[in-house]
Amino acid sequence: MNKSVSVKVYHGYGHTHNLVVYGHVFRFRAKNKQIYSNNLFVNIFHLLKLFILKPYPFVKVRLTFNGQVVHNKTEYDGFFKFEWKATEEVKAGWHSVKIEALSDGDKVLAAGHGKVFVPHITQYAFISDIDDTVMVSHSAAIGRRLRELFIKNPRTRKTFSDTYTLYHALALSHTNANQPNPFFYVSSSEWNLYDYLVEIFRYNKLPEGAFLLNQIKRWKDLMKTGKTGHEGKLMRVMRILDAFPNQRFVFFGDNTQRDPAIYTMIAEKYPKNIEAVYIRNIRKEKEATTLELLKRIEAQQIKTCLFENNQEAIAHATAAGLISAEGLLR
Repeated sequence: MNKSVSVKVYHGYGHTHNLVVYGHVFRFRAKNKQIYSNNLFVNIFHLLKLFILKPYPFVKVRLTFNGQVVHNKTEYDGFFKFEWKATEEVKAGWHSVKIEALSDGDKVLAAGHGKVFVPHITQYAFISDIDDTVMVSHSAAIGRRLRELFIKNPRTRKTFSDTYTLYHALALSHTNANQPNPFFYVSSSEWNLYDYLVEIFRYNKLPEGAFLLNQIKRWKDLMKTGKTGHEGKLMRVMRILDAFPNQRFVFFGDNTQRDPAIYTMIAEKYPKNIEAVYIRNIRKEKEATTLELLKRIEAQQIKTCLFENNQEAIAHATAAGLISAEGLLR
């Protein structure tokens, strides 16, 4: 294998008839072991290294899943997407997948391993934004957003109070810990931050799920992090709904950027697939506009909630039957 080449595989999702997994192949990627330090310079150095990379464009990639083999090529930015139909029934849960980068002579240059999540047949699935929905990010102000990224590490990033209580109860809504409801975390943040975000969620014991992020950036574009890709976010959410046509979805977002507008467009296109939409009211100056959009969603017979803290969302979700008092106590 070529030691400088690497394959990064992100969590995928699907079912027997439609499995999806994403990843990147890099010619070079800075080695970057996270040190959970309160030292400003250590955190800055770590963040910068996440953007020091060189994608491997148009290289052959090979997927192996339960003995099944599928071939593809990376795109111009090293990104790959495998979408395939399983030849055998895939049980619910997490399943391992291997991706190999191949030379023109089919020599293995590098290999990466990941997991694909197949949900149980449960009543609900949840699609959640990340920045300013789960954790404090100040997405609307690039200076404050970069400050959060630079001065803190994944274990010192602040999540909103009671996020664990709310999301844990939702994961167990009308099901149990052995068959949790699926979570999809969709963000305008770049794939560079994938491991960073996964560590935040695991450290805060939030439900495991599939992350769908934005196009990878190089170090020279670091100052633009999180500021592009809202149209791509719309497409990513729509792909999830298309992959699970029989699932009932609940959306979580905030009104710092375009979540209310994106969710309104989706609600009007997929009204029968959406149970409820929750929007965190971060920007009070956008409250009136947000409420107008939520009225359009309610016109599709979909429940909505504009909330300022998670206790309000918990109260609404409990009244709506999305979570139970027993779920809050588990």
